[in-house]
Amino acid sequence: MPSSPLASVLFVCVHNAGRSQMAAGFLGRLAGDRVEVRSAGSLPGDRVNPSAVEAMREVGVDIADARPKILTPEAVQASDYVITMGCGDACPVFPGRKYLDWALEDPAGQGVEAVRPIRDAIRARVEALIAEIDAARGVAREV
Repeated sequence: MPSSPLASVLFVCVHNAGRSQMAAGFLGRLAGDRVEVRSAGSLPGDRVNPSAVEAMREVGVDIADARPKILTPEAVQASDYVITMGCGDACPVFPGRKYLDWALEDPAGQGVEAVRPIRDAIRARVEALIAEIDAARGVAREV
């Protein structure tokens, strides 16, 4: 394991209560300390979506203690990758960052049944992101 993270990733959605929290939970679980993980929202909600918490609990990832945070220019500037999920033009742009936009349905107001496919799509994208980060940094993947 490296002594410092290979990369830092910021996940951004409007309320920082569903998609970005699930993505941060998966990245933290799957990449461990190889990647520094942040999440934020342009208009943070009061709490993480309970359906997102339950859907993640079903796959062994606990985001129950996560809290929505406001998006700051400092968080963007401190990140190598900025993954947006519906934050629109609210996300500041800094040179040298890699920006990706993940078009994912918003789980707000939906039950856990509707959140599961969103969760699974996020996991697949996070796994691909980890592979990209590892490849860019020349890290051999464990088989």
